[in-house]
Amino acid sequence: MKARFFLISLLAFSIFAIPVLAHCPLCTAGAAFVAGGAVVFGVHRMVIGVFIGAFAVSMGIWFARVINRKFVPLQKTAIVLASYFLTVLPMWPFLKDAHPLLMNLAGDYGSLLNRTYMVDYFIAGSIIGSFIVVTAPFLSEKITSVRKGRHIPYQGMALTFLLLIITGIMLQLMLHYNVIK
Repeated sequence: MKARFFLISLLAFSIFAIPVLAHCPLCTAGAAFVAGGAVVFGVHRMVIGVFIGAFAVSMGIWFARVINRKFVPLQKTAIVLASYFLTVLPMWPFLKDAHPLLMNLAGDYGSLLNRTYMVDYFIAGSIIGSFIVVTAPFLSEKITSVRKGRHIPYQGMALTFLLLIITGIMLQLMLHYNVIK
């Protein structure tokens, strides 16, 4: 009976399935996996934020491409932003990491360019990670055009992961050696 139900379900999914032009399911799963692994290994919260932000935005892009019909203006942007906020904000209370940032550029203390601001490293990291995920496809297209239409297999995914990992390593080292305090 279970085998029959399974076969009927499989047949139904095969018949009614529509092709999905996802942003990159492997990128999405990889970003979530790396963010989860970072917690286990004691990586700084800003670096974890990079991977959580990347995961949130790539999931939003993925979901936005699943919906074929347009219901509201700027629907894809709204879905990506909703995915970002619905992923990052619930984690924020557990991963808060606020630090002072002294801006000493011009004017007397207390002016806009000369005061101390509080910056949450987790939120800053998630913004950096989301920026990387949004810009990686454009960089991949640029690399393809420079190579005259030829691309490396899994170029977009490899570029995204490479940029995220390099950013994560650089931030971790900068935070460890107090370059960023």
